[in-house]
Order: sequence, then C-alpha cells, then structure tokens
Amino acid sequence: MLVALNKPYGVLCQFTDEAGRRTLADLVPYKGVYAAGRLDHDSEGLLLLTDDGRLQHRLADPKHKQPKTYLVQVEGVPTAEALEKLRRGVLLNDGPTLPAGVEAIDEPDWLWPRDPPVRFRKTVPDAWLRIVLREGRNRQVRRMTAAVGLPTLRLVREAIGDYRLDGLGLGETRLIR
Repeated sequence: MLVALNKPYGVLCQFTDEAGRRTLADLVPYKGVYAAGRLDHDSEGLLLLTDDGRLQHRLADPKHKQPKTYLVQVEGVPTAEALEKLRRGVLLNDGPTLPAGVEAIDEPDWLWPRDPPVRFRKTVPDAWLRIVLREGRNRQVRRMTAAVGLPTLRLVREAIGDYRLDGLGLGETRLIR
C-alpha cells in the first residue's frame, strides 16, 4: 500500500506523542503504514506512507536520490548571486550540500492559507522559491536558505519523485496503490 498525505503545519511525522501534540494518527485512516521520509513539525505538504519496507527504503534513503520539490517562502528578495549559491550547493555545518534546482516563482495561487499564518511585516519583503533536492539532511532547505541570507518563513513539499500533491486537500490522504 502507498498513501499520499498533505501534512498540515504543526503535525508530527509519527503516530504517537506523549506530549499530546497532533500526529499522523489524527489524519491517516490506514493501519500498518509508516512514513517514507519525514517533514518537520513546522513544514507542510506531501508525505508518503507505505506498509512496504523496501518501497519505504527506496523513497526515503538519500542514496536513491529521489528528487524532492519544495515551495519555499523566504524573507527578503533573492539576488541572482544567492540563487546561484543555492544552485551550486552551500556549505553547512555538516558539510557542503549537493547542487540544487532553484528558481524564483510567484506565490502559488492554489496554496492553502497556513494556520497559524506566517508572520507579516510591512517593511520586510518576502519571495517564493521552488527548490529541488536530491539529498535529505535535517532541516536542509531552511539551513540552505539561511546560509544565503534568506530565512525560510514557510516550507511546503510539492513532490517526491513522480508523486505530487496534485489537488490533495490539507490533511487529506489519497490511496495511490
């Protein structure tokens, strides 16, 4: 079984939590599935779940280099130099990142409002990027954008390999197979 979930902001990528926070158990009606990869508590978007251990490994393990596409709202206006640094790869405290696909985009018109809303400041502009990674370090997109002076305000995973959100509502699941 393979299930797509549009994970909301504030949901943990696990099925239990002793602190009583929202988890996948609050959203996923299927039993015996496990997340193939993770999204941070403060990230949103596509999460794949499966009951097939080999498929889970192939989707989640960085050595298989599944491209992961993120929509990223950043604080500030990206310069050509900052975008080029992200494309070439940036040096993080755990080593250099692989080159990434990066493009400046307009805010997606199909994107749902975040709850709670991203902080808004009249005097500080923001922008949107589409970033495609082929590795998956802890909080990598956030650390990469911060390294080039563009702190991440909102992070939404749009795709994992060929699997996409494609109209999946916030908090909804879709059985793929």
